[in-house]
Amino acid sequence: MHAANHQSGLSWRRLLPPIILLAGVVAFFALHLDRQLSFATLAEHRQIMLGWVADHAFMAPLAYIGVYILVVAFSLPGGAVMTVSGGFLFGALAGGMYAVLAATIGATALFLLARTSLGDYLLVRAGPVLQRMQAGFIANAWSYMFVLRLIPLFPFFLVNLAPAFLGLPLRIYVIATLFGIMPATFVFSLFGSGLGSMFDSGQSLNLQGVLSPEIMAALIGLALLSMLPVAYKHLLHKQQEPGDE
Repeated sequence: MHAANHQSGLSWRRLLPPIILLAGVVAFFALHLDRQLSFATLAEHRQIMLGWVADHAFMAPLAYIGVYILVVAFSLPGGAVMTVSGGFLFGALAGGMYAVLAATIGATALFLLARTSLGDYLLVRAGPVLQRMQAGFIANAWSYMFVLRLIPLFPFFLVNLAPAFLGLPLRIYVIATLFGIMPATFVFSLFGSGLGSMFDSGQSLNLQGVLSPEIMAALIGLALLSMLPVAYKHLLHKQQEPGDE
């Protein structure tokens, strides 16, 4: 049995991190914690939470950041709720900063777990197609990572995992994540800072309206700017190809 595991490249040491993550997700839903991580819970207990934040100026941000890290590291649903809640509890600026820090730490933890447990194993067995994708991704790593982080079109957990399987350097991953998620995060945090009046008026919350067409256009514009180096390298390569004349 041990020999088979060794030959296949898998071992309990490699499999333990994914098993822990899966167990965390199962426990999250089994204990119905998904019902607690909601705007309904925030509205119901907002006075208690605001009072606790006011009384624990040091511990409250640490607790918020800790919970947010767990949500991201275990790929649990509720990242948007956590970001909006940060703006509601701490204000748009502080809440956004806490959310960016926590999301970056949580994403980095998941990245490291994926890379050290299954990343090399999957890359070797994926064949030349994924390996060619890896080469292209790493050659334009900064631009691609900024695009993936700036435009929230793909699930956050997927963007956390894919670079690990493609062998992206940790430094590029962390920096691109930190700065790439800032625009959308602060938009959601700003929205959260106005939740009090929405709760008082009884308005229904709709996160789909947070990223308005104007905001999405701005994010897409930033993403296009980050792709300019890729376009420049492509044009330069085309000009250097022999036989064009």
